[in-house]
Amino acid sequence: MNRSSKLFQITSFVFIIAFAWSCTTVPITGRKQLTGVISSDQVIAMSAEAYKQVLDSLPMSNNQTQVAMIKRVGGKIQKAVEKYLNDSGNGNLLKGFNWEFNLIENDTTVNAWAMPGGKVAFYTGILPICKDDLGVAVVMGHEVAHAIAKHGQERMNQNYAKQVGLSIGAIALGQDPTMSQQMVFRAIGIGTDLALLKYSRTHESEADELGLTFMAIAGYDPREAPKFWERMSAGSGGQAPPEFLSTHPSHETRIKRLNDALPEALKYYNESSK
Repeated sequence: MNRSSKLFQITSFVFIIAFAWSCTTVPITGRKQLTGVISSDQVIAMSAEAYKQVLDSLPMSNNQTQVAMIKRVGGKIQKAVEKYLNDSGNGNLLKGFNWEFNLIENDTTVNAWAMPGGKVAFYTGILPICKDDLGVAVVMGHEVAHAIAKHGQERMNQNYAKQVGLSIGAIALGQDPTMSQQMVFRAIGIGTDLALLKYSRTHESEADELGLTFMAIAGYDPREAPKFWERMSAGSGGQAPPEFLSTHPSHETRIKRLNDALPEALKYYNESSK
């Protein structure tokens, strides 16, 4: 075995051990996830830059009523999340968060997303389905849950392992800012990868569950969540892709799971209503 091959094997072994030690647990649900090789600080810094670039490249809504609604609901969900995490001893998950809630002018895109660090964006195209503050809270709670559960960081670590390679990943990540930006976009679902769809569906279901809790603590009735997805299903006209090729669970699966999770979420809602 030549020296370079031996060095490659040793380096690969070191990174394998690093990945093994980088598996953490989602504090709220208990699910194991890979988050530690690309740190939270790195992910939040990359996400903040990517978020700025997205907002700089797209038209922002001038509808002050709608913008105010996004910021109002976002602020309430933010306070609910901070209370929940601090009360449960998980306030460390908020380290580095610098919350932003913005509305992008695009009536044909029915979507919203969140980046690590509390960077949230809605498209105006989803507002007719949201209808009001309550509907926005369903989506907002879900998207914020992605950030709190470190789904973006987890997906970036998965992409890191899959695309970059264990032995050269750390070097490449630092030297190629374009690749770093692409990893951020992939982490929040801009772009698809069939090899990672399984994880993305897991994230979506987890964010649904956590989102119910967050909106309930904020004083929004979680029973609106299944109704929102019923409207989303009706609005899609049956054109949603098959579940096995979608980064989201099918509407039917999502609605059933939400209804199953409602009793627990309603405990928080009833408490917040006192």
